[in-house]
Amino acid sequence: MGSAPQQEATIHVTLTAGAAEQVRKVLEAEGAPAATAGLRVAVMPGGCSGFKYSLNIEDAPAGDDVVVESEGVRLFVDGFSGQYLNGVTIDYLVTMQSSGFTFDNPNASGGCGCGSSFAV
Repeated sequence: MGSAPQQEATIHVTLTAGAAEQVRKVLEAEGAPAATAGLRVAVMPGGCSGFKYSLNIEDAPAGDDVVVESEGVRLFVDGFSGQYLNGVTIDYLVTMQSSGFTFDNPNASGGCGCGSSFAV
């Protein structure tokens, strides 16, 4: 008798239209397979506030990833990161000084000026 498959937790991660457009450009530039590729969104220990965000293009999700689709882009989230990313909105901003992805995280209790590090 096999064990019943584990039910994945529901994780809500949202890309804005601008962020999705940038991810699609990177996917295309890297020649990632359109049928399976996506953006890994992860949280890692480190950064000046305790945790930092990580974004990577990957050809396919890992076996234990939760796959979230937002604005037509697949997002791969591992179990550890999911607890910190639920409800996050990822945007892509361009200013006169810089451009890059930004994170609006309702789970964060604090952050720092760099915008890529947070505390819970």
